Amino acid sequence: MSAPPGNWEGQSTSRIPLFNGRYYSWWKNKMRDHIIGEDYELLDIVTNGTLATLKKNAEGIDVPKTRVDCTAEDFKKWEKNAKIKKWLVCGLGLDEYSRIQSCTTAKEIRDTLQVAHEGTPQMKRSIETLLYSQYENFTMKEGETI
Repeated sequence: MSAPPGNWEGQSTSRIPLFNGRYYSWWKNKMRDHIIGEDYELLDIVTNGTLATLKKNAEGIDVPKTRVDCTAEDFKKWEKNAKIKKWLVCGLGLDEYSRIQSCTTAKEIRDTLQVAHEGTPQMKRSIETLLYSQYENFTMKEGETI
């Protein structure tokens, strides 16, 4: 994990870490710690997206819940999602905000940023394979010395 260069004396425990497009791993860990410090259940909402927005109708088909169908627990989870979403949006610079402006949940924001800065698991495997192949095929060219 790389951290931003500079002299980091101490940082505010209440201020949301700012992400300007560099050092994503550092920011992700700082944001995770900030979220956990506020309420551990918030991390579950960001990670798993536990918003229950669908219900089964009489035919057993999933349909969106109306406001009348929502329970107090649903409203509490939506409130927590809004809180995390606000933190994530406030912690992003303008360039990063343009990536996530259409996201409606905290999980969507997290997933979008993760794919943009870390890639998909398939992409990571592909890069690892390419690097391993380059390493295995590494040879000295004629006329080169150690």
